[in-house]
Amino acid sequence: MCGSECLRFVSTANVIVEVLPWGPHEWLVKPPLTDSKHLMLVRVTMPSGEAHRFHRHPHFEEAIYYLEGRVEQWVGQKSRIMSAGEVAHVPVNEVHGSYNIFDEPCVFLAILASPEFQEPMVVEEHQNTPWLTIREHGQ
Repeated sequence: MCGSECLRFVSTANVIVEVLPWGPHEWLVKPPLTDSKHLMLVRVTMPSGEAHRFHRHPHFEEAIYYLEGRVEQWVGQKSRIMSAGEVAHVPVNEVHGSYNIFDEPCVFLAILASPEFQEPMVVEEHQNTPWLTIREHGQ
C-alpha cells in the first residue's frame, strides 16, 4: 500500500485534516497515512448547530465514541442523546446521522472497519424517504 513511508506511530504533525461542512475531520488511521487494511479512525469536532445528516456506509461498520459535548445520534429510525464516554454502533449499510442541537461543540472518534476499502465510502440519504422528515416526527 504505502511502503516504508507508512507510519506506525501517528503524531499531531502527521494527522490528515479534511474540512467538511459538519466540522473538521482529523484522520489518525487511514491509508496512505498508515498501512491499515481493515481500520480507519477519525476525530471529528462538530460545531453547535451542525450535522452529518442521514447517510450510510455500504462497506463499513462504524463505532462512534463521544469525547466531549453532546449530540443527537440516530441509528436507523431510533435516536438518543449521546455524551462523553458513550458509544453508538452502526452496522454496515445502516442509515445514521449525527445532529449537534446543543450550544457547545461535540468531539467524537469514529472507527470504521471493513475487510477492504471500497467506494463509495458515504451514501447520502437525508433527501430520501423516510429520512427527509423523520426528525420532524420525533421518532
